[in-house]
Amino acid sequence: MDSPAIPSDADLMALAQDVATAAQERRVMVATAESCTGGWIAKTLTDLAGSSAWFEAGVVTYSYSAKESLLGVNPRTLERTGAVSEETVLEMVSGALARYGAGVAVAVTGIAGPSGGTPDKPVGTVWIGWKRRGGYARAELFHFSGDREAVRRQTVARALAGMTSELRG
Repeated sequence: MDSPAIPSDADLMALAQDVATAAQERRVMVATAESCTGGWIAKTLTDLAGSSAWFEAGVVTYSYSAKESLLGVNPRTLERTGAVSEETVLEMVSGALARYGAGVAVAVTGIAGPSGGTPDKPVGTVWIGWKRRGGYARAELFHFSGDREAVRRQTVARALAGMTSELRG
């Protein structure tokens, strides 16, 4: 498993502050496209006072139709690879960046549990994608352990850390 340590609220806030600092330094807005985290990334970012200066938008898309209509994910991608796939998260992050006018975006899709896992995609399987305006989308696969909250906390932490790397990279 990728991370045995479950991030605390203080850990998540520190990671959000890193995103805020990097976004302000680069003078760019950020956007989030979330599935398995249910808006937790956006909530963590907007818990910071003054976030309206650098946070553009966040969208939560659990259903296929929401991913299609709000993020422009191709229905054929969802039919072929499913919601929890590299292809889908790359389309999610690209859609968020294009539709919401941000300079950098993050997208997450996964299986937080306790049910919904399959042999190919067990509970804890999460894809995270990042993209900077003018850059290429990148995605990473994680296999987190623990209960639903643990999987979601680890996802939020990795998403935020990757967003800071994207902003600074």
